[in-house]
Amino acid sequence: MGPKTNPQGTGSVLLSRLCLQVLLTLLALAGWSAPAMAQTVTRYTNTTDSPTNAINETNYLCPTVFTRSFSVGTSYTVSDVNVAVLMSHTWRSDILMSLVSPGGTRVQLTNGQGADADNFNLTFDDEAASAISAYTANSTATATTAVPPYSASFRPTVALSAFDGSNSAGNWTLEICDSANADSGTFFQADLYLTQSTVTTFADISLAMSQSNAAPATGSTVTYTLTVANSGTSTDPASVVVRDALPSGLSFVSATASAGSYNSTTGDWSVGTLGIGSNATLTITAIVTAGSGTSVTNTAEVFSSTITDIDSTPNNGAAGEDDRATATLTANATRTAGTAPTLTCSAGSALFDWDSQTWSAGSTSNNYTLTGIGAFNFAITNPGTFLNNATYGGQSPARQTANNGGFSGQNSLVQLVDMANTSQVVTTTISLGTAAQGAQFRILDVDYAAGQFADMATVTGYLNGNAVSPTLTNGVTNYVLGNSAYGDGTSADGSANGNIVVTFNSPIDQIVVQYGNHSLAPSNPGQQAITLHDFTLCRPVPNVSVTKVSSVLSDPVNGTTNPKAIPGAVMDYCILITNNGTATLTSLAVSDTLPANFTYAAGTMTSGSNCASATTAEDDNNAGADESDPHGASISAGVLGATASTLTASSSFALKFRGTVN
Repeated sequence: MGPKTNPQGTGSVLLSRLCLQVLLTLLALAGWSAPAMAQTVTRYTNTTDSPTNAINETNYLCPTVFTRSFSVGTSYTVSDVNVAVLMSHTWRSDILMSLVSPGGTRVQLTNGQGADADNFNLTFDDEAASAISAYTANSTATATTAVPPYSASFRPTVALSAFDGSNSAGNWTLEICDSANADSGTFFQADLYLTQSTVTTFADISLAMSQSNAAPATGSTVTYTLTVANSGTSTDPASVVVRDALPSGLSFVSATASAGSYNSTTGDWSVGTLGIGSNATLTITAIVTAGSGTSVTNTAEVFSSTITDIDSTPNNGAAGEDDRATATLTANATRTAGTAPTLTCSAGSALFDWDSQTWSAGSTSNNYTLTGIGAFNFAITNPGTFLNNATYGGQSPARQTANNGGFSGQNSLVQLVDMANTSQVVTTTISLGTAAQGAQFRILDVDYAAGQFADMATVTGYLNGNAVSPTLTNGVTNYVLGNSAYGDGTSADGSANGNIVVTFNSPIDQIVVQYGNHSLAPSNPGQQAITLHDFTLCRPVPNVSVTKVSSVLSDPVNGTTNPKAIPGAVMDYCILITNNGTATLTSLAVSDTLPANFTYAAGTMTSGSNCASATTAEDDNNAGADESDPHGASISAGVLGATASTLTASSSFALKFRGTVN
């Protein structure tokens, strides 16, 4: 790891503040006055080292880029940007670097400048005395080099002023790639410096909008909820007006505000004073008058504020500012069920069929085994009450055939519940013994009953703890937004109208189904139910990748000081074999034909789980006790071989060796 100095976001540069204060004092003595201003320079640091010599033509040959990011959580207008880099790399002119803002603006920092000099230890600064083309001296860059300060400062190939006036919030990304062969290097640290000029009296007003239905039928109602907030980081309260004049395709019915009043003629919501850290909401109900297939976008924006908004301008129509919000719906004469994507299983599939399984009525956990998958385990939690109804299999959760979604006579698992409020959610977690390459199943009876319930089902997959989003396909009585389905019509127990199809076309090892209510439900919903039908799971498949990296240890001219890959050079190589799939590989064999101008150094092969830990000695002949470690290695007639009896999912093994360039 590189040296860790100050944590991310370390505040103001003292010298800049002192200079600014002196300037303001002199101007004040001269009789000049202006609003109070302050200039703040904030440093964001990334000290995540790359693997040793990982930045090379094998891994990151341009345009493939190595990246390091700076996460900026505070929103403000940027007035100046500098970026500094500590990275080793022989033959500096091989390297191209760029900085990309959260808004997508890309500025090239260096484009092959530096000739045959080595390493980067510099700050890219528009105000530097010299251009990057003058950076021709070697720099020191090691894992123990302490920065800042950086040893040099140069102007980038493209001016960083391209970022001036942009918003700071989001991920800023440093991109690095290698444009030529033979040389390599290691990233140690980078620092991003963002300058902000701000008024000392301000508000931070934001606006959000949600809608109850993204695909309502023509003639039905839709509800919009607007929330306007004054951030807790603001210095002052603000009196605010929000304008939401409903567009063509919507006819106003009613409005309810938590503060102030709404004028349906002008669309103005006179909120009144928003205190620091406070918010207000407005709910507008309208009839959808647009014809089938017509999209309607409702746009709202802060129209006025008595205090300057630090990152937005009221009533300017700028889509990227946080004081503006939109929601789009598409009207339907009558909704039709969507077409689910095809589940593609290259290694075949396994079916969990409720007709061939058992479930004790009222049980909230059960364990099963599927061929090719292994464990298929259910765990259900419910903050509400599971109901007992003989028609639906007795005490819920229960295996039954009544609520069948049109699959007459087929069993499925019903969850018949009584929720005390709209915040309660039934959570079903399905854990797999082995990651499936994909999955598909149905949730039945996602619908709505006026004054009783409004079903909402949210489905999330996971792989190694990381969320995986499925594709949800709607039925007639529900619509889909992201990974959630919302009931807005009534479906009978034996009707397919309430069915949704859940499809994962990427690997998962866990499925979580959350079942509750959305905004159309009363505050205390009544009896409601959904049903989980059969599951199809794609059997796991292997996916192997092989990479090869090199490093120059010495050469006859330079010795061990900045050696080059010239005749007589001694080089280390590492071959890394990784199983990126979801199935275990068996009897794995990899070969590497050595070039004629390279002589292998006998007895230098070592193995391990990765290049850094490949320290187990191999004996060059793939025989003997050392070949059960569990890797084997051999070399014969210029061909190097490596074997492994098994390689589990998400694991790897490495083979290192040494030789001389002829």
